[in-house]
Amino acid sequence: MVDPFGLAIALFGCVAAAVLAGIGSALGIRYVATVASGVLAEDPKKFGSLFILVALPGTQGFYGFLGAFLAMMKLGVLGELVPITFWQGFQMFLACLPVGIAGLVTAMWQGKVCAAGAELVAKRATEGTKGVIFGALVETYAVLGLLATIFLQMGVRVGA
Repeated sequence: MVDPFGLAIALFGCVAAAVLAGIGSALGIRYVATVASGVLAEDPKKFGSLFILVALPGTQGFYGFLGAFLAMMKLGVLGELVPITFWQGFQMFLACLPVGIAGLVTAMWQGKVCAAGAELVAKRATEGTKGVIFGALVETYAVLGLLATIFLQMGVRVGA
């Protein structure tokens, strides 16, 4: 039998993963898009160099969605619900937190790093790749948050 409280807590973890990472992505994109818009006002030809920098902080939102989706699949939310206890739900909630928290924090910082990259493009248009590389270094920790969530979810035994 499915414990409604266990399921609710597990689903709250799914919400936390998706919403926190999504908020981080939105804020990160805002940081870099603000700077990039100023650069484009001066030289619209730099759009290609700036686009990747603006898009980069958005990946954390996808990671949060993926973490939430994988948890929902394990819980059977998209089909027949799997029996889950209160404690299994709590474990799933905790398993969803790494991708949500890492996504929130890394996307905001990545936005700031990419904004600095956009400033670099403003002064030296051919150096945009260096800004992308710096932004990708921050991305590493978002990926680690996603991996932690996946591995933790694998350790949660549901349906038994």
